[in-house]
Amino acid sequence: MWNQVKEGSGRPGSVWRNSLFCPCFLGILGSADQGGTDPVRDGHPAFSPSGNHRTRPWRRRRTRAFALVAAGAAVALSAAACGGDGKKGDASGDPKRKAPGASKGGDGNGRRPITIAFGGDTHFQGKRLRGRLASPGTALGPIASTLRAADFTMLNLETAITTGGTKAPNKEYTFRSPPSAFTALKAAGVDVVSMANNHGMDYMETGLRDSLSAIRKSGFPVVGIGKDEDEAFRPRRFTVKGNRIAVVGATQVLDDHLAKAWTATPGKGGLASAKDVPRLVQAVREARKGSDYVIVHLHWGQEMRECPLPRQKDLAKTLVDAGADVVVGGHAHVPLGGGFMKGRYVHYGMGNFVFNGVSGQPDTTGRTRLSGVLLLRLDGGKVTNATWKPAHLSGGLPTLMTGAAGAAELKRWNALRGCTGLTARP
Repeated sequence: MWNQVKEGSGRPGSVWRNSLFCPCFLGILGSADQGGTDPVRDGHPAFSPSGNHRTRPWRRRRTRAFALVAAGAAVALSAAACGGDGKKGDASGDPKRKAPGASKGGDGNGRRPITIAFGGDTHFQGKRLRGRLASPGTALGPIASTLRAADFTMLNLETAITTGGTKAPNKEYTFRSPPSAFTALKAAGVDVVSMANNHGMDYMETGLRDSLSAIRKSGFPVVGIGKDEDEAFRPRRFTVKGNRIAVVGATQVLDDHLAKAWTATPGKGGLASAKDVPRLVQAVREARKGSDYVIVHLHWGQEMRECPLPRQKDLAKTLVDAGADVVVGGHAHVPLGGGFMKGRYVHYGMGNFVFNGVSGQPDTTGRTRLSGVLLLRLDGGKVTNATWKPAHLSGGLPTLMTGAAGAAELKRWNALRGCTGLTARP
């Protein structure tokens, strides 16, 4: 079920419009064969795994003339309802403004080239970042314009969404953010996040219940967490400019003394664990069905280590072989290298994004303040280009680097590919 069709901008004031009119009116003309869509409530898509929305049957017209009038009206209304092309554009709707990522290309199947943006570890911990949630529309600062310019954007949300709960025992750092974090992320143009990481359940069972409740109430798309194993591994599905995208999230990093309590099982809520490789492979294969692109977001690796561990390389290969087009991860709190593997794209570590400088390892070099935005161009069922835009954190917020400093950091980042076994081009 492709129950999420995004139209318009991720900016404040824009909406996620229901695709109800599209199949309904096109059905009058006999030119559409589509399944139902989930309803949209309060400007957000309803993410019910099993809920279907059926369009109302249209009664047969008794005269040919009346039918032609109805068909003409259907075309007009369908154009109005479906006129958005799924890209993030100008919230004002100015038709003269070319939206970012617009392209005349396509593959003949209604799928147009798209750009996907990825950012790294994100939370709203600490007085400064928490205070920014008082104005969620601008909480992520200037970097939001880069995220909105992409057709689709994903981050790692490294926090529990709760104001209560009990801190996880024997854990040095515990993170939590209020539900307004979802409002801030949406306002910044973020389309989906993964909460499968070693901070997603920092406030234990109460925090999990609150997180799931906030996800449900906000309608914001989240992967890697759920009321049971099936929900935690279930992909979120999106349609962007005709491209069907499935997203899966899982974590390979869990504290040993918390792993059992935090791991989702058939009868217990929690996080999707990448330690269960067969289950993750199953999720990727399920996501592959009916999808043009499959994205897997992982929490993996070792803090402060700039080269991937052997187990990361092994898992990346396994997931690519299972059908993943993009494998992106985080956890190290420093950027790692990225590149192509068998024509698919793998990025071993995005670094911090919206993040206070806390880590279990000392940083004497300032590397935890290095960040970036990964831009991938997807066209014709393939990842055709990758761009890394270096950034630097100040006050917990990323700012793109330009000039000589940006060029030097890009050169340094490209050199990190040397220990990955990946290639710069497909």
